[in-house]
Amino acid sequence: MPAVSVRRDPVELEIFKNIYHSIAEEMGAALRRTAFSPNIKERRDYSCAVFDGDGQVIAMGDHMPVHLGSLPMSVGAAIDQCELEPGDVVMLNDPFRGGTHLPDITLVMPVHVRRGPARPKAANQKPDFYVASRAHHADVGGAYPGSMGLCREIYQEGFRIPPVKLMRRGKMQTDILALLLNNVRTPREREGDLGAQIAACHTGAERLREVCYRYGVQRVKTAALHLLDYSGEMMSAFLQEVPRGSYAAEDFLDNDGISERPVKIAVKVRFHGRTRTGKATPNKLVTVDFTGSDPQVEGCLNAVEAITYSACFYVFRCLLAEEVPATAGLMRPIQVIAPAGTVVNARPPAAVAGGNVETSQRIVDVLLRALAKAIPEKIPAAASGTMNNLTIGGIDPRTGEPFAYYETIAGGMGARPSKDGVSGVHTHMTNSLNTPAEALEYAYPLRVRRYSLRPDSGGAGKYRGGGGVVREIEVLTDAEVTLLADRRNRGPYGLAGGKDGASGKATVIRKDGSSEDLPGKFNLRLQPGDCIRIETPGGGGWGE
Repeated sequence: MPAVSVRRDPVELEIFKNIYHSIAEEMGAALRRTAFSPNIKERRDYSCAVFDGDGQVIAMGDHMPVHLGSLPMSVGAAIDQCELEPGDVVMLNDPFRGGTHLPDITLVMPVHVRRGPARPKAANQKPDFYVASRAHHADVGGAYPGSMGLCREIYQEGFRIPPVKLMRRGKMQTDILALLLNNVRTPREREGDLGAQIAACHTGAERLREVCYRYGVQRVKTAALHLLDYSGEMMSAFLQEVPRGSYAAEDFLDNDGISERPVKIAVKVRFHGRTRTGKATPNKLVTVDFTGSDPQVEGCLNAVEAITYSACFYVFRCLLAEEVPATAGLMRPIQVIAPAGTVVNARPPAAVAGGNVETSQRIVDVLLRALAKAIPEKIPAAASGTMNNLTIGGIDPRTGEPFAYYETIAGGMGARPSKDGVSGVHTHMTNSLNTPAEALEYAYPLRVRRYSLRPDSGGAGKYRGGGGVVREIEVLTDAEVTLLADRRNRGPYGLAGGKDGASGKATVIRKDGSSEDLPGKFNLRLQPGDCIRIETPGGGGWGE
């Protein structure tokens, strides 16, 4: 849609910012209330967003950063692949088409604003808006229950979905649905969660229509354009305050789960500033360049381009005031360079399950480490740096049906330049919760033996890093357990003289009382009465 030369009313801008944000939030609430799986309704592992008619994000719910920054690429893939009519819903999870990893299934719905019953689509009728919901499904097939195992190719990780229509003109495509449900371990739960995602999209579409009927379509669209411009202007204003120069950093993942070799992620952040004429040098105010990062790896720690972009979106969004709308405009003055074939922009058929959850965290860590050299008063020490992804699967003896439990386990937040870090919290690219013990024990043949903060795990300093978590779970049936975690060989870094946080640890405790320490990435079988204990890293300290 072409730009419009209408004076921007700050009051109206604030009103529409909150209207769009409330729609995304209500979509998330609808998804959470109607979901089947504890992973969505208890852990809140989902995200929703609203897009304009060109597929530019204009509002995000306060959901999962790793989802939200990459959602626009999934919406773009859906628009490019499918001719979208009223009542259509596109489904996809392909990481190489804007997805993150296979368990994250995205639904995209076009919104055509009109009154009365649905009418046949006019020639070349373009949607006025799009809405999208993404949710982590606890199993999408593959070699391991939970679809988060130590794989070498994406084909081993689960069912890979290109952009396809799950619904056409409001009618469910039962053959497409059957194809998916026949390739997962928990089809009833998957169908229920997909239905919840559809409900979330319908909620967003209906609210957008209500807003357009109240204010007029053109006024609502103009407000969206103004929000995009405003976000870009606010980001540009901030970037111009950062000292010009180049700031580099590197950090490492412990390994890729296949070999023991550390995996390097390197970044150079160049702030160009503006010339005396006021023009940027060159077209962007800042370049984020990941050249020098390791080539893509054999294991599943590869991140696709959407993940790297999402991590950059998150970090720079965090540097702005909270009231600045999180729209596509934020990234207008920022260029991201992620060389193809590296661990930050892997190519098919790379395995990517851990790239979404672990490599995304390390990308944030290394980017913040570089920015700490430019704006030290704004940057915290490293947080736990891992999502501690735990999956347990088997046959539930209560029902005789397969089960797949998945969750990420909280850790310590890094200390900040003015206060201590928070203990036992999900940080950075995850914004989820731990499954409550009662819900976990009700839904699965598992028992929570211990759930506590991990003493003395935060890094020392003028301000201390937050403490990690100890979570111990007993299996009540034969089960296969997989862990994808990091920060086991080196703890989260401190800043300004602060000490590193404690590294993480995993232990299996057999029912005969024996125990064994395990690496950060493993797969093993447990018998009834065996326990798995996860001790998560603490955050780094800040200041001496």
